[in-house]
Amino acid sequence: MVTSRPINSFKTPCEQCPLRPLPHFREFSRDELEFVSNFKRGELAVDAGSTILVEGAHSAHLFTVLAGWGFRYKMLEDGRRQILNYIMPGDLIGLQGTIAGEMQHSVEALSPVSLCVFERDRLMTLYNKHASLAFDITWIAAREERILDEHLLSIGRRTALERAAYLIAFLFERGRKLNIFNGRKFIPITQQHIADTLGLSIVHTNKTLKKLSGRGLIRWQERGCEVLNGEELMAIAGWEGLGEGKRPFI
Repeated sequence: MVTSRPINSFKTPCEQCPLRPLPHFREFSRDELEFVSNFKRGELAVDAGSTILVEGAHSAHLFTVLAGWGFRYKMLEDGRRQILNYIMPGDLIGLQGTIAGEMQHSVEALSPVSLCVFERDRLMTLYNKHASLAFDITWIAAREERILDEHLLSIGRRTALERAAYLIAFLFERGRKLNIFNGRKFIPITQQHIADTLGLSIVHTNKTLKKLSGRGLIRWQERGCEVLNGEELMAIAGWEGLGEGKRPFI
C-alpha cells in the first residue's frame, strides 16, 4: 500500500541512473544492467510525510530509493512509535513482505522521495537467472541486520549523549557517501524523529541535542539538523563509521 501519486510508466534509463556513477556503488555487468532495466516497471514520486508502505499490508511491489530520505518504523497500540532505521538512495524496501507475506513495519517519507518500482512476483526470475544479483539482495539484507545490531547496541548501552551523537553521525556518514548534501550538511529530521529512534522522551532529547549544539557539533533548525563536525560526533559515540567499501543496489 502506497499513499502517494500513482505509479507512472516513466523510467529513468538504468544506464543513466544518477546513483550508478557514485563510487559508493559497485558497477553492473551489461547483462545485469539489462535485466534490472527490464525488471523495473516504473517510478513513483512520494511527497514528504506520505506513507510508502504500511505494516500489515500486502504490496505487489518492491522499491529502490532513487532520491530522498525516509524511515522505517513500528507502532504500539497506544500510538507510541519506534523508528527502526532510515532509508536513503540505493536502499531496497519492501523485501520483508516477500518473505513474511505482509509488511512487518511501515515506511514514511521524510522528504520528497523518488522510487524505482519492481514487481514482487518477478523476484524469483532474478534468483533463477542472475546469481550475482541474488547475492546482492542477500548482502543488502545482511547489511540491514548489521545496522540494526549497532542501533540496538546504541539504545541498550550508550548514554543519551552518545546515542544522539551516534545517530546523527550515522546519518551524516551515509549521506556523505551518497553525495546527498549538495554542500549543506543538512539532515531532514525533527527532534521527535530522534526521540522515537533513541527511545528517549522529547524533553530529554531536546536537552541532549542542546549539549551537542553547545559544543559546536550541530546546528538545530526548524525542520532538520545541520552537521558541523561529524568526526567529533563519531568520537563521542565511540563509533568508527560504516566500514564498508563499494555496495550493491538493485
